[in-house]
Amino acid sequence: MTTNINATTLEVGTGHPYSSFLEAIEDVTSGDTILIFSGTYNGGLFIDQLQGLPGAWIFILAAPEEMVIFDGGNNAWQITDAAYLYIHGIIFEHQSGNGLNFDDGGTYESPAHHVIFENCTFRNINASGNNDLLKLSGIDSFEIRTCFFFNGAEGGSGIDMVGCHDGLIQNCHFENLGSNSIQAKGGTRNIRIERNFFLNGGSRAVNLGGSTGLQFFRPIDAPYEAADLKVYSNIIIGSEAAVAFVGCINTEVVNNTIYLPGKWVLRILQETVDLSRFPPCGYNTFRNNIVYIDDHVNVECNIGPNTAPETFTFSSNLWFNEDDAVWTGPNLPVTDVDQIIGDPLFENPDLSIFTLLEGSPAIGNGYDVEQPILDYSGNSFTDPRSIGAEEGGMSTRLELIGKENDHFFKVYPNPFIDQIKIEFAERISGEVDIHLITIEGKTIKSFTYNLSGDKLIEYTIPELVKGPYFLHVIANEKFDNLRVIIGQ
Repeated sequence: MTTNINATTLEVGTGHPYSSFLEAIEDVTSGDTILIFSGTYNGGLFIDQLQGLPGAWIFILAAPEEMVIFDGGNNAWQITDAAYLYIHGIIFEHQSGNGLNFDDGGTYESPAHHVIFENCTFRNINASGNNDLLKLSGIDSFEIRTCFFFNGAEGGSGIDMVGCHDGLIQNCHFENLGSNSIQAKGGTRNIRIERNFFLNGGSRAVNLGGSTGLQFFRPIDAPYEAADLKVYSNIIIGSEAAVAFVGCINTEVVNNTIYLPGKWVLRILQETVDLSRFPPCGYNTFRNNIVYIDDHVNVECNIGPNTAPETFTFSSNLWFNEDDAVWTGPNLPVTDVDQIIGDPLFENPDLSIFTLLEGSPAIGNGYDVEQPILDYSGNSFTDPRSIGAEEGGMSTRLELIGKENDHFFKVYPNPFIDQIKIEFAERISGEVDIHLITIEGKTIKSFTYNLSGDKLIEYTIPELVKGPYFLHVIANEKFDNLRVIIGQ
């Protein structure tokens, strides 16, 4: 899929051919783009069978530099049986049900599939129960990239997946959520949760499994709540528990940084008990993670009944308790092989900068794994790799581009003060569009360069508040995002 627009563009907004989004939906066909201009549009829309084709996706885009908000409604949009659909730059807020609801029409015989959300914001839900900012039911082959989730319902999730498969959640920001930031249940399988940032992300920031009515499983006979989930290179700050394994199997939590959870580091639970169908929560891995706690945590690993904690693998995690100078380490169900107890030496956690300082015991002491390839900042892990979400090896900032699953550009230094270099994997001829985006999803700086076979751009960004941002780059019909930090 590319962002090249070759078919009809349907413009929506005041003074444009379509006054409402639904009017444009009625006319859109495969390969078309719906381009929405600034305004606040009413939610509560139902859309059925919005389907592009493999070589002709349907694009729904906020116009460049425009603020497009869908406000209110039970759901902003309920979209059933979508396929080959790309959504970019839209804000959803104040819904009384779920912010955005995508489903397969109630039957997994024809799942929704190939849906991408990028640079969208889901915020300020007008509900307090089991309501989710983004609800996905029976969706396969999807991606959620550089999206922002703020102020969710007390009983709901930022992203709730029921019976979803083959998905990617990457470079997203979760803040002030209710029950969970991310929940995967109801037969969900093969989801990669990678390089996201969680700040007070709910009771369980990452809930790997859960409890689902049997009629909602996809496929209907799935023998697990969740399986083959991959939680890689995330930063998780706060929450009652950073990670909960709940009825899941064959799941990996690798190279994450967990900072000051409120009650537990992790939980091992089984909420759906039926030994004739569901194996107990087990055969999961917790490896190469930095866990930094204080005296709010007195049980590092909470274990519930009907689970199989003895089947878990713990290895090469670094643990530190800032309130206990003689702390000897966590109480775990099995031995944490090659465990390290010590201060990881973060650069500036008050600014959410978890780069490892020289001399950190996390540097070069990680277990040799094939995945993840990239750390939280988008740099390649070295060999041997560091423990935690940020690689601390000296070579990582200038690592060669082009490895499997890598980006088509690199940025360095990162963090930076006012100038950053953007290095491409291949020579670029033509326009390069660069957008600097706040964690709230607002574009604050945009530049266009015309290159003639160049691989390197020096990008100056003066007079901005220190903290995390996203750099969105479009070149050679490719687009990608990296998280950057301003302020050494």
